[in-house]
Amino acid sequence: VQLQASGGGVVQPGGSLRLSCAFSGFTLDNAVVGWFRQVPGKEREGVSMISRLYGNPRYANSVKGRFTISRDNSKNTVYPQMNNLNLEDTAVYYCAARKGRLVWSATLTAPHYDYWGQGTLVTVSS
Repeated sequence: VQLQASGGGVVQPGGSLRLSCAFSGFTLDNAVVGWFRQVPGKEREGVSMISRLYGNPRYANSVKGRFTISRDNSKNTVYPQMNNLNLEDTAVYYCAARKGRLVWSATLTAPHYDYWGQGTLVTVSS
């Protein structure tokens, strides 16, 4: 299993950014892909999740209404679209995967994920 996150960069408050996570070794039919973020000194925070094992993606309250996650099955890639970014969104963003279904309440919890990509830094700054 491999995951490759990309798309980070510097953006002004109110701006948008689209990240990508290309993966191999599984499909979204039998695995969950989650996005997490981390700032120094804080725990890794679950941001969103997508899988064909569930009817809908899931979003953390902190990003609901601003972030949207989509998938391209033909490319084995998921895309978090981040809009209306604010300073608190600055973090290193990671994509992660777990084979098999999780209970819904655990889908934004980092310890439940087995495979991790390298992070991509998102900086929101004026």
